[in-house]
Amino acid sequence: VRTGQPSFGEVFGTDFFTYLKDRPDLSAQFNAAMSQGTRETADVLPKHYHFDRFETIVDVDVDVDVGGGDGTLLAAILREHPTTRGIVFDTPDGLAQAETTLEREGLAGRLTLESGDFFASVPAGGDLYLLKSVIHDWDDEQAVTILRNCREVVPGHGRLLIIELVLPATVDGSVPPFMYLNDLNMLVKHGGCVVSPAAAEGGGRGVGACGDPEHAAPAPHPGSRGTGSGRRAGVAARTPAP
Repeated sequence: VRTGQPSFGEVFGTDFFTYLKDRPDLSAQFNAAMSQGTRETADVLPKHYHFDRFETIVDVDVDVDVGGGDGTLLAAILREHPTTRGIVFDTPDGLAQAETTLEREGLAGRLTLESGDFFASVPAGGDLYLLKSVIHDWDDEQAVTILRNCREVVPGHGRLLIIELVLPATVDGSVPPFMYLNDLNMLVKHGGCVVSPAAAEGGGRGVGACGDPEHAAPAPHPGSRGTGSGRRAGVAARTPAP
């Protein structure tokens, strides 16, 4: 609150993801919790977007899995769209559990793993690049770096699909309180934030650098259909900028 900077490093002496990396047991617990949330998205997203028009989907993620590192979301998409292939891109630590997903889902011939650092580069070869729950982890400068690296490799006919929770512009009671706490959590741990609809659709946080919005809509979510949680997810696909 006083500095506007993340406080996790001041308290623990390192950033959040390095802290988890150095504590495998804690990292595994965190990964399991994040993967559970991704399974909810994986239940509905493959039917919500026309993935079958793409040949290869690249799922870009951070070193601690939030559903991409272990292939949870991409495996669900490939099951629903049998002609599509996929690449899970993550650090070696983030990919540690992905082999298990490939074997369990029988996708070894269609889903490959590639390690790296998305702050340095993103692998070429896809025509759809998928970022789920990634941008909110980082400050604006870091978010722009990730998005620009994606833009470098998205072909002219390709798309970048960004999936994030979206908060209303003002507190209006339309979303549960935990979503606002999540926004503060991102600030305290990473310097990131949960975006508003105007930022998501208008190119905020560097998204505009990726091109013009092709599709922006609330994703169907189990929490928004009578289960009481009321969570919202924003889905935006962007055509590449010139």
